[in-house]
Amino acid sequence: MWIDKILKNTGHNDSLFSDEERAAVESSITVKSVKGKETPYITCQVRNKEIKLTPEEAVRQLYIHRLLHEYGYHVNRLQAEFPVNFGREIKKADIVIFDRKRLTDAYIIVELKKPKLADGKDQLKSYC
Repeated sequence: MWIDKILKNTGHNDSLFSDEERAAVESSITVKSVKGKETPYITCQVRNKEIKLTPEEAVRQLYIHRLLHEYGYHVNRLQAEFPVNFGREIKKADIVIFDRKRLTDAYIIVELKKPKLADGKDQLKSYC
């Protein structure tokens, strides 16, 4: 329910993910009162801490769940918000999967954007 609510006015939905995936991710959602308003938070499966549930974070957690449970990546091989160097500038990739033998070498980089944001492809290309 929370994921549908978070994505409601974005023009997108979570139909890429199964009911089971959505239910598993939603089971990690808690609600806190922030400035008198109920605000959803989710416990990140990789960072093991509560994060405010935004459209981008909802999609990140759904993908993390799929990487862990459908594709079988071990949580030790994943990192969220991984710093990527561009000369003097540092940006953060949404999800990085590290090489199986060299756990400091990025093997796959996943860049997520909230629905309707079109600059994700160019950002991902720059990371590569």
